[in-house]
Amino acid sequence: MSTLRNSVQLIGHLGAAPEVKQLESGSKVARISIATTESYKDRNGEWKNESTWHQVVAWEALAERAEKYLEKGSFVLIQGRLVNRSYNDAKGEKKYVTEVRASNFMILDKKEKTDQIAEPQTEDQDLPF
Repeated sequence: MSTLRNSVQLIGHLGAAPEVKQLESGSKVARISIATTESYKDRNGEWKNESTWHQVVAWEALAERAEKYLEKGSFVLIQGRLVNRSYNDAKGEKKYVTEVRASNFMILDKKEKTDQIAEPQTEDQDLPF
């Protein structure tokens, strides 16, 4: 039997610029809020849009990329896995959180906007062989 993996892909828009922090350990973490939208027809045959907000966490180099390239409204594909965790809030009450731990992201905005963030290419990269 093959092993099943915890894998998530989301396509949507950022609700705000990534919130990036450097921890005391020196690690960098970015918190990203992304909205995905589903369209459907209701009972009356009218089209409706329903948005769902997802919390995404990116670490280290990916957090640095998010800080550098992502902004409010960015249209992105985020790949990662679901993580469940809990913590005690200021009142001592246990809170549970489900979030996406990002492993990669791709900017899907129109070419004009993403041209400014393209990685530099060398002449060898332009060759078809």
